Amino acid sequence: MRCEELMGIFPPVLQKVLKRMEVDISSIQEVRIRSQRPVIVTDGRREYVSEEILQGAQVTEILAYLGNYSLYAYEEEIRKGFLTLPGGHRVGLAGRTILEAGKIKTMTEISSLNLRFAHEVKGCADPLLLYLWEGERLCSSLLISAPGGGKTTLLRDSIRQISDGWNGHPGRTVGVVDERSEIAGSFRGVSGNDVGNRTDVLDGCPKVEGIMMLIRSMAPEVVAVDEIGGREDLEALLTAVHCGCAILATVHGASLEELQKKPILQQIVDAGIFERYVIIKTRDRSERFLEIWDHKGGRLC
Repeated sequence: MRCEELMGIFPPVLQKVLKRMEVDISSIQEVRIRSQRPVIVTDGRREYVSEEILQGAQVTEILAYLGNYSLYAYEEEIRKGFLTLPGGHRVGLAGRTILEAGKIKTMTEISSLNLRFAHEVKGCADPLLLYLWEGERLCSSLLISAPGGGKTTLLRDSIRQISDGWNGHPGRTVGVVDERSEIAGSFRGVSGNDVGNRTDVLDGCPKVEGIMMLIRSMAPEVVAVDEIGGREDLEALLTAVHCGCAILATVHGASLEELQKKPILQQIVDAGIFERYVIIKTRDRSERFLEIWDHKGGRLC
């Protein structure tokens, strides 16, 4: 990630803190900001803790800056607990929730921010793509990792290469339901990340509605979504499969055994939607490697 891109995202008060922390700006993965607490930065290898303690007014100013001083334009995202920034970066929010009819209407008194930065790593899906084809047929695949394990980065590069064509396989039309704007990183309708020439993106759209909209309007050969887990997701994915689409999806987890302990995810496994299960594991906090299994329980890699 370019240093100037990140420095343009940070407000001046945060730029000063980071400079004093002597952090390699280009490698930052996450910045956690909490009222009356130090700033904590991680880069995948180590954690940095600032000497400065940020006050509530400073946290409010940082949030206003990130929202371009127009937070009213982000009301729907704030209700869901995040802001989306240009380039696919995201700000998680925590504070006081306001309820209406038992549902979250908005969030106020925001005291914690979690800036997570999208890292576009072209070519990172190469080891995976070797196992996603059976002849000319693309296998529906589920990418599994713990939060922050790299599944969205791997999904993004898989989409790009499948869309553009890979290793003699012709490019496929891919429909992406990007509910939290993390895959394509769309901003004002333009994808900030390279997701391929044959990819159509529904940005900020709930997965279930988005899958059906894409099937009806864009006729994708491949449907890609991030972070599945609900009963409605199962029904929508089954519909897509029955329409002849291959599925690329991600889910939080550390192993197949862990997934099978969750009733809805067990149903997704039992439904036979996926032919490949890709478990992303981390060694020494930074080195990632893949375990790839087929739907019959055979390990491929």
